[in-house]
Amino acid sequence: MHDVIMSGLSFVLSIYLRVGDAWQDHVAPENLMIGTAVFTGIAAAVFLYQPMYKGIWRYASMRDLMAITKAVTLTILLFLPAMFLTTRLDDLPRSAFLINWFVLMALLGGPRFLYRVLKDRRLDFHYETRRDPNAIPILLAGAGDGAELFLRSLHRQPGASYRVLGIITRKRSRVGRHIHGVEVMGTLDQVEDIVATLSGRNQRPMKLVLTQEDFAGPDIQSLLDTADRLGLTLARLPRPTDLRAGTTDRLEVRPVSVEDLLGRPQAVLDRAAIAALIDGRRVLVTGAGGSIGSELVRQVAALSPASLTLLDSSEFALYTIDLEIAERHPDLTRAARVASVRDRGVLDRVMAEAQPEVVFHAAALKHVPLVEMNPIEGLWTNAVGSRHVADACRAHGVRALVMISTDKAVNPTNIMGASKRLAECYGQALDVLDKGRGVATGTHFVTVRFGNVLGSTGSVVPLFQRQLARGGPLTVTHPDMTRYFMTIREAVELVLQAAALGTADDAWRGRIFVLDMGKPVRIVDLARQMIRLAGLRPDQDIPIVFTGPRPGEKLFEEVFHGAEKPVPTGQEGVLIADPRRLDHARVAATLDALEVACTTGDTDRALALLRELVPEYGQQTAAA
Repeated sequence: MHDVIMSGLSFVLSIYLRVGDAWQDHVAPENLMIGTAVFTGIAAAVFLYQPMYKGIWRYASMRDLMAITKAVTLTILLFLPAMFLTTRLDDLPRSAFLINWFVLMALLGGPRFLYRVLKDRRLDFHYETRRDPNAIPILLAGAGDGAELFLRSLHRQPGASYRVLGIITRKRSRVGRHIHGVEVMGTLDQVEDIVATLSGRNQRPMKLVLTQEDFAGPDIQSLLDTADRLGLTLARLPRPTDLRAGTTDRLEVRPVSVEDLLGRPQAVLDRAAIAALIDGRRVLVTGAGGSIGSELVRQVAALSPASLTLLDSSEFALYTIDLEIAERHPDLTRAARVASVRDRGVLDRVMAEAQPEVVFHAAALKHVPLVEMNPIEGLWTNAVGSRHVADACRAHGVRALVMISTDKAVNPTNIMGASKRLAECYGQALDVLDKGRGVATGTHFVTVRFGNVLGSTGSVVPLFQRQLARGGPLTVTHPDMTRYFMTIREAVELVLQAAALGTADDAWRGRIFVLDMGKPVRIVDLARQMIRLAGLRPDQDIPIVFTGPRPGEKLFEEVFHGAEKPVPTGQEGVLIADPRRLDHARVAATLDALEVACTTGDTDRALALLRELVPEYGQQTAAA
């Protein structure tokens, strides 16, 4: 009703602005009445047609302004021919239509703007005067959209718990400018000078807050070091994906995570190829309840498979991920099967029922010390179980089996790594056996090797978090211990990318895809960073204790064997290794014997068979 009334008023007002007080001498009253009625009717119809009422006045934005602009322009364009047919445009000054465009824009947009000003600032344009005097003083890092959004959120909160003292930026050209009245005071390398300046004004900040997602890991590390020297806490704004849409318009500062420190530039993925691998196909995931398996399930489910079968030996883990997928994708055909990859018969029945076209094999025992203490269990699941999955895929015509391997399979010093290397050997042997049958006929056995993922079950990060919650100490096995790390999401995205590559070309058969893990991280440095991220001081507030290497642990991991030369695939983030290959018949016969040894609990026989096929393990353990 407001907009319809304003449209009629705008027509009369535009005539008045064009001809002044003498409008009765220029425009016949009947033409004015007809023009007003026609213009108002057309405007009402156009306004209903245009998406002008999907927005909320409280949050009027450029999107709403564009909708108004389109509606006003369309109204004027329709009114001209309508009036020509009605009155032949008698008495109506032609320039009045242009004036009407500006007047109607002002009458529609102005009230919306004023309403938002009233709501946002309550007629108080100096929002700092309304801040809580006990509000936490902070510096924002990043003079972009995130900073603007945060400041706008503060404007709407008279009792906000933060007070922004200034902004630092990566772009020198923005220094000296303002965002919502807050000055961009300098660049990232000037933080110490800025803090000193503010301290001289009795305005010392307590937090340094990251406002942009694309800060690289080294930049965040540098800011963490600077904040640590200055006694500041480093925090960040939530990512848009962290916010629960519709619950609040308040942006709360959150701690910086270890993933933020690790952050590397996002690899450019061939998402069309990944989608083509999954879209409309039947998919099965083993180890679906584990850290990698559950993330695989999430990402696969989002790619519209025809069906999704989840397989895991842990009832609770399977229930948890099945419930999550049911809530996120209620229309997806899925099945949850409690089963072990050790049981060949159960696997065959599941495969026969699900008829998968793509299988992701993530089921494994991965905790090095535990597998070292339970060698039969590790070999049975990781080596024999992987053989069962591979044979079942081949028997049931699966298009591709994607097996998750580990950097610990390179020059293994532990049973976990050696068992995974044995699984790699069997997958390679089958892949070479099927080479030449054509991309569309033989099963592709794609093995993807990568290092540690942050936050996975049993990994060091959750351990450090538990130790921090107890007040320390943090336990590190050795001061020189290093590991490769990547986030679970990044690892799974690259696994899907490698799977798409491996199934598209027979040239990759028999080789192993290796994810680019970046540079290794010292575990003690990771521990110190986590302590500092918690706002505490390493070795003072929280001690770090060195406990000595555990059974089977190496000081450093490798993603390539010394004899393997990394080969680029043409896809960022994914490399190729070409390790030695074994004859399928030999590997199959050894695995038959290994399964018997596992079934009977003959540990000595099982380890002897392992050393026979993975001589690197025998050499490493002999040297140790």
